Amino acid sequence: MREGENIVISEWSNNWSHAFHRKAGVLRKELGELAARIDHIGSTSIVGLAAKPIIDIQISVATFEPMEVLTAALGRCGYVWRSANPELTKRYFREAPESERTHIHVRLAGSWHEQWALLFRDYMRGHAAEHAPYVELKRALAERHRNDRVAYTDGKDDFFWSVIRRADRWAAATGWQTPASDA
Repeated sequence: MREGENIVISEWSNNWSHAFHRKAGVLRKELGELAARIDHIGSTSIVGLAAKPIIDIQISVATFEPMEVLTAALGRCGYVWRSANPELTKRYFREAPESERTHIHVRLAGSWHEQWALLFRDYMRGHAAEHAPYVELKRALAERHRNDRVAYTDGKDDFFWSVIRRADRWAAATGWQTPASDA
């Protein structure tokens, strides 16, 4: 969804996995050791889950500084830093205009927010019964907030927190650990 466009929830597509791997290969080549991990996160990373057709990629780094190194490397890959992003636990990048939709979330390796995204993803991958209520919520929010991305995202907060509580119990019971990086 570009600014001002309606939010659309699409049925899951195997193309999302292929798109991630193509993009991640470019990122890995450019970032090298700067990226401790490159992971496919968000709904497009969960097989069978309907989603906005936007690839979310999490890049884990040891430090955000010097920021110029990150912005230059990601710029060479076609991504633009959104410095006004209010979430200070990450540095957020988006695709250049007219490029395939991609959200890049650069987070500190080992941080709570990095781990949260991976735990949520892995829990949802292993618990298909969680998919239908989430898709129902996303579709209802997309209908209610057609082109208000902030309201759409905020509307999912309660669901996320209820899932992460179950995911935390699951992680404790199974000994879940951060899996190998996707790229």
